[in-house]
Parts: sequence; C-alpha cells; structure tokens
Amino acid sequence: MLLALDVGNTNVVGGLYDGPELVDQWRISTAPHRTADELHTLWDGLFRTRGLTLEAISGVCLASVVPSLTGSYEELAKTRLGLPLLTVSTRIDLGIVVDTDNPLEVGADRIMNALAARERYGAPAIVADFGTSTNFDVVSAAGAFAGGVIAPGMATSVEALVARTAQLHRIPLSRPARAIGRNTTECMQSGAFFGHVGLVEGILDRVQAELGGGATVIATGGLAPVIANETRKFDHIDPDLTLEGIRLVWERNRTG
Repeated sequence: MLLALDVGNTNVVGGLYDGPELVDQWRISTAPHRTADELHTLWDGLFRTRGLTLEAISGVCLASVVPSLTGSYEELAKTRLGLPLLTVSTRIDLGIVVDTDNPLEVGADRIMNALAARERYGAPAIVADFGTSTNFDVVSAAGAFAGGVIAPGMATSVEALVARTAQLHRIPLSRPARAIGRNTTECMQSGAFFGHVGLVEGILDRVQAELGGGATVIATGGLAPVIANETRKFDHIDPDLTLEGIRLVWERNRTG
C-alpha cells in the first residue's frame, strides 16, 4: 500500500492507499524539527492504533512545503523503512504543465491540488485550499497549473491580530450567530469568519472573470467545510484532494 504524505506548515496529513482507494488517513501537528527516528516512533504508534503496522506500506510519496521536515521524511522512508520514495517536485513527471514564471517556487501541494482537480472535475478549475494560508490554485482551460492567489489563512489572520494588539485574545474559529458582535469574542469571530468569507468570494469572482467564467470551484483543506458551507461559490468540497494528487503522481512515476 502507498503512504501519501502532505507535509504542510500547520499539519501533516497521511493517507494510506490500497490502489486508488483511500483506506485510512491521519492528521497530526507539524513539528518542523522532528528527526527520522522520532518520525519512525510516531508513525509506528499511529499505525498500531488502527491495527496496522508499518510493514503494510510498500511505497511513500511525499509532498512537502517544510524543508526542515522533507529530509527527515526522506530518511524515514529510504533508510529506516527501506521503501521506494518519490518526492514531489517539478523535476519529476507531474502529469500537469506548471505554467508560471518560476515553476521551481510553486509549492508541491498546490500542484497536487491542480492535478487532482483536473482529473476529478475537469478544466478549467479553481481550488481553494484552506490551511495556514488560503491558496487559490488555478487550472486553465488547457489543463495546466496557471498560478493563483496566496492569502493569509483565517487562523493566521487572527494570530497576527492578537500578536499586535494588547487587549485582544485568542478565540475559537467558528461561525458566530450574527455579524454584529455583543462582546469582544463575538466581534473578533465575526471579523475573522465573515471577513474571510468575503475575501474568498471576492477573489473567486476576480479569478473567474479572468478565466472567462465557467471554472469548477473546489474547496479543500482543514477549514474547507467551515467556510465553503457559508457561500454558494463552491461546486464541490473535497477534503482529500491533495492526497489524491499525490497518489496520481506516484502512479505516474512508479516503475515495475
């Protein structure tokens, strides 16, 4: 079975695939300085809680935007587990053209979103990925990754606000009952939530206009259900989109 790993700035998501079927997955907090030994102990424990062992894995495909962890995961797969490893980058056959000014600077997760969106939903398409940042990944009518938008994520915006103000505090990231808050927490929740919905709708309108309209819009990432259900801009909510892109790249590049 394939272990697909999406290493992000906030979370690491692991998906276990039996062929095209996602049979299990895990979401853990990103700790940028974990060693391969620590990762081995962590993933061994995670697998055992599901009645599995690491011996079930036959290969690892890694998409990482955290350089300090990329090497640790590569060492885990190749040295500790002795498994075939594929690290997603523009140096391999991605199955999608990266039509940007500098393809080398594009995050692996964004390319995987574009690939999976095109294969599942066709082109043109727009993927809104809700994580540490809110990324909008665009698939052109020709089926290429055509760039997009990077905006602060909802949690990131709130953290910045709290860090720069003396009397504001951290709040739960949830939809408030109304826009007009009656206390500080409600006021902050309204600004964070409805403000982010407005940001998303505004960016999607502009991107759609530049594409000429008609693009399928997909939401993915940890906060996707929270935001996407507040607006009619989304055609699909697909929480496993990035993992599916990683699987597709693995299938495209594996030998034997």
